[in-house]
Amino acid sequence: MATQTARPNIAIRPLFIAWLLLVALTVLSLELGQHFHSAVWLQLLVALIVWIKGSLVARHFIEAELATPFIRNVLRAFIAFAPLALVLTAFFGPQFARWATL
Repeated sequence: MATQTARPNIAIRPLFIAWLLLVALTVLSLELGQHFHSAVWLQLLVALIVWIKGSLVARHFIEAELATPFIRNVLRAFIAFAPLALVLTAFFGPQFARWATL
């Protein structure tokens, strides 16, 4: 019984679509920032966009699914850290600033 190992995808089309999505999300972020810069909900939406962009890069350009489970999980945690930090500092910024000065 032969085992198949995962191989990198060499197709250009998925990479191009992922790149277009990254560009579209970047433009969307800029537009949202211009029009809704004082909205409270904007931080949550930006955090979601950052998470989606990180996931796209990990899946299509880093090919995280080919990594060992440990590396894949570390990468997932790393991708989740930035959006989580954005939300926490947006809503609890003064508390984090006090903790950082201790």
